[in-house]
Amino acid sequence: MSTKDFIEKDFYKVLGVPKDATEAEIKKAYRKLAREFHPDANKGNAKAEERFKEISEANDVLGDPKKRKEYDEARALFGNGGFRPGPGAGGGSFNFDLGDLFGGQAGGQQAGGGFGGGGLGDVFGGLFNRGGAGTTRTQPRRGQDIESEVTLSFTEAIEGATVPLRMSSQAPCKACSGTGDKNGTPRVCPTCVGTGQVARGSGGGFSLTDPCPDCKGRGLIAEEACEICKGSGRAKSSRTMQVRIPAGVSDGQRIRLRGKGAPGERGGPAGDLYVVVHVGSHPVFGRKEDNLTVTVPVTFVEAALGGEVRVPTLGGPPVTLKLPPGTPNGRTMRARGKGAVRKDGTRGDLLVTVEVSVPKDVAGKARDALEAYREATADDDPRAELFQAAKGA
Repeated sequence: MSTKDFIEKDFYKVLGVPKDATEAEIKKAYRKLAREFHPDANKGNAKAEERFKEISEANDVLGDPKKRKEYDEARALFGNGGFRPGPGAGGGSFNFDLGDLFGGQAGGQQAGGGFGGGGLGDVFGGLFNRGGAGTTRTQPRRGQDIESEVTLSFTEAIEGATVPLRMSSQAPCKACSGTGDKNGTPRVCPTCVGTGQVARGSGGGFSLTDPCPDCKGRGLIAEEACEICKGSGRAKSSRTMQVRIPAGVSDGQRIRLRGKGAPGERGGPAGDLYVVVHVGSHPVFGRKEDNLTVTVPVTFVEAALGGEVRVPTLGGPPVTLKLPPGTPNGRTMRARGKGAVRKDGTRGDLLVTVEVSVPKDVAGKARDALEAYREATADDDPRAELFQAAKGA
């Protein structure tokens, strides 16, 4: 979205709310329209997809109090989106440089609908808080995002853990203090006069801006390039951080830690750290979403006559489950609150699957008892219904 589009589009009309709508009214209108025009509910409908994009764009601005304030001020200044010539324009055409008007940020758009490196606040910061003529407006730069990986044990993933992470990223060069100059005395770029931006004509009576090709958007040029960073002002830096992994993470989950990435330049914010979690297996327990699983062997007598069975839990005391008479092999019972930690702090359950254990060798009184049982149940054929169903199929 260009700066011109930002000013001219009526986001209130897009969401169907008045200009004095409350945050709650805006959120309610967005949710209603988003459900109606969501691509999943309108597969193959290009118009619905475009409408959904407009709704999301409007909510991105009006749903953020800071962006909404800047949007309202900008539209008020330009007469609700109309680019008006000042007094004495004589009704003729007029040219102005949007790049200069908006602090050298009009042409800088990045993925996700933001402008330049710092969002809409940076775009209009130059409009409402401009310095005097000749002011050098070298913009701060956000640090790079970093991605790392960590391997946790099964128990650590369930309970949470603090782990050390050694990361490498680009940071201000220590040799030249981030100036890019060997002696720490860079000069202002003559091409962009320190702004880091150069204007380019786009037709239609206004100009857009691009990062300066000579200083790569830094606004400064080294007299003698630093031998470490080769004049870029950035160098590879390694550091170790203690990172808290929340309880209940699953294998392959990607966690975002805001502001823990590479440092920014010229007062810019740090990037984010993304941690991909790998989880090891456990010899006893398994996992199914927020629930833990365990298989517990029971004797034939316990399964047939019923009884109480002690079941281990992860990191806690055992629980006792009541086994009803006639429990079949493979039946699953539930021990509530003994599973993995959920996002809201509650726990899932422990799913206990019964496995009837058959002894390999039976001798003595045990064998005599089983022989007697076989004689007593000789008329009971557990496979009778199976054969009957097979004949009738």
